[in-house]
Order: sequence, then structure tokens, then C-alpha cells
Amino acid sequence: MTSISDETHQRITDLCAQGDTAAGEGDFEQALKHFKAALALIPDPTRDHQQNTWVRAAIGDMYFQQEQFEDCREHFREAVQSPGGLGNPFIHLRLGQCALELGDEARAADELARAFMGGGEELFEGDDAKYLEFIQSRLRPPQDA
Repeated sequence: MTSISDETHQRITDLCAQGDTAAGEGDFEQALKHFKAALALIPDPTRDHQQNTWVRAAIGDMYFQQEQFEDCREHFREAVQSPGGLGNPFIHLRLGQCALELGDEARAADELARAFMGGGEELFEGDDAKYLEFIQSRLRPPQDA
């Protein structure tokens, strides 16, 4: 596995901070430019690096904010296959939301259940209530024996 130099890591971090600032101001296109520039600094194979996880999630989130669900799903699929991605509630939340938006209710139920179990109702705050309602309608409370 290749490693990322401290200098490159810092540049990735700086670009992501600029992306976060732009996203906070609602400028998702500018944020995407910063996040994609950060992604370009991650050496191949990108999936070997933890930076790929959070940069891909940031890019995917910008696509989610713009309702570009296919692009969003692509980046979150990469994030979930990178270090620390599998089991990350936010990554599973966005994967589930994209699946629901793209009509794959079975995948949506699986991913949103992972998100709900890992992050609880709080994770769904700030997003359309339909996602939480969807998963709550599919989860069953434990049966007393």
C-alpha cells in the first residue's frame, strides 16, 4: 500500500476545508471543485487511503444536495469500500437515500437500516422526513417471548 506524504495530506485537508466553507455558503459547485481537486491528490489505488473515504463522501454529499442521485451514489459506493467506510452511518444514510430516490427500495431499506442502527434518529435530522419514515415503516420492534 502506498502512503500519502504529510505535505499531500495537508493539501487535501486544506482543499476540503475550502470545500466545506463553500458548501456552508450554499455554493455546492465551488465546493465540488475543491473536493475534486483534493481527490486528484490521492494516489492510486485510491481505495487504499482513508482520505478517499471522506473526500468521496464530501463529493457525494454535494451531489446529494443538488439532487444528482446517480453521481451521489457513485461516490458513496467508493467511500464505503475505502478504509472506515463500511459501517459509517452517514455513508449508509446517503447510500440509502440515493437508493430510495432511484427506486431501489430493497437497497434503500438495507442501507437506511444500517444508518439508523449506527446513528439513530438524530442522523436523519435536517433531511426530508420521508427517509426516516421509510425506514421506521420497515423496522420491526423486538417481540417479547
